Amino acid sequence: MQRLFSTFPGGAPGVGLLLLRLCLSLTLIYFGLPDVAGKLSEPLTLNLLAAAGAIFVLAGLWTPVVGTLISLDEIWIAVHLDPWRPPAWIHVLLTLVSASVVMLGPGAWSIDARLFGRKRFDIDRTRDKRPSL
Repeated sequence: MQRLFSTFPGGAPGVGLLLLRLCLSLTLIYFGLPDVAGKLSEPLTLNLLAAAGAIFVLAGLWTPVVGTLISLDEIWIAVHLDPWRPPAWIHVLLTLVSASVVMLGPGAWSIDARLFGRKRFDIDRTRDKRPSL
C-alpha cells in the first residue's frame, strides 16, 4: 500500500479525504440498503455489493482495491440502466467519486494509514554506548 501512495495526508487534505470517503460511503449505503426489501435482481445484488464495499471505504481499509471494485460495479449499473432515467446519472457520479478516492488514497485517518503508513523511528543520541575518547 505504501508503494501506491507516497504519503497519507493529514491536516486539511486528510480531512477532505475523510469527508470524500464519508460522502461516498453514505450514498452507496443509502442506495444499497432500500433494495433489501425488494426482489432479488441484478441491480439489487450490485447495489448490495457496493454497499458492502462502502463499509471498507468508510473505514479506509483496502481503499484502492475496494474503490476500484466499486467504480466497476457502479459503471456496470449505469450502463445497464436506461440512460435517461435519473438514477443512471447518480451511478455515473458515484463511479467518478470512487475513482477519485482510489487515485487520492485513503488519507491519514484510515486503517490503511495505520497498517501501511510511514513509520517514524526516533533515535535517542543520549543513550549511545560508545566509549568517549
